Amino acid sequence: MLVIRKAEPGDVPQMLRMVRDLAEYEKDPQAVVATEADLLRDGFGPEPRYFCLMAEWSGAPAGFAFYFHTYSTWLGKWGLYLEDLFVKPEFRGKGIGKALLVELARIAVREKCGRVNWQVLDWNTPAIEFYQKLGARMLTDWETFRLSGEALERLARAEEPASPATGGARKAEHAEEPASPATGGARKAEHAEEPASPPTGGARKGGA
Repeated sequence: MLVIRKAEPGDVPQMLRMVRDLAEYEKDPQAVVATEADLLRDGFGPEPRYFCLMAEWSGAPAGFAFYFHTYSTWLGKWGLYLEDLFVKPEFRGKGIGKALLVELARIAVREKCGRVNWQVLDWNTPAIEFYQKLGARMLTDWETFRLSGEALERLARAEEPASPATGGARKAEHAEEPASPATGGARKAEHAEEPASPPTGGARKGGA
């Protein structure tokens, strides 16, 4: 009944529909500006920037897991970042969320990845409990930062500092850091059966 397979170009309309459904659940539907053309270009070209697993139940689209690769300088290995995990309401309680994560874990092990990371909204208690039952650990010591829009453009236009190059986003070697506390590292890379009610997760982003 359940089939987990790699997404194909023809799945893009369903993928975008589920991205929007997840954003609706996470109370931020207006944040989704991606188009089918964006997903088709970035996921199915000669050098894909993301990958996607599709879940089908009796031939009907039931859910998806949207992911891409990261790299850990501490482990010296690449990893997987789970951007979105979603199961349609009518298909919840059938083990689809867990099946998607099992397949993602198999991919990670097969590709010798060091870990899989994702985010979940702090109010999504059923999803948090679901992930913890699978053995995932919440990284409570790390906060997520995002640079986007005008702030990103403004920083890109900033002049290079006259002093030596600053260190990575790891410890306190940032350009123009506050004079008081040192800034922390950009560490926390951003997101069994799933709960029968809310979507599994939104391996999603604190505010997309």
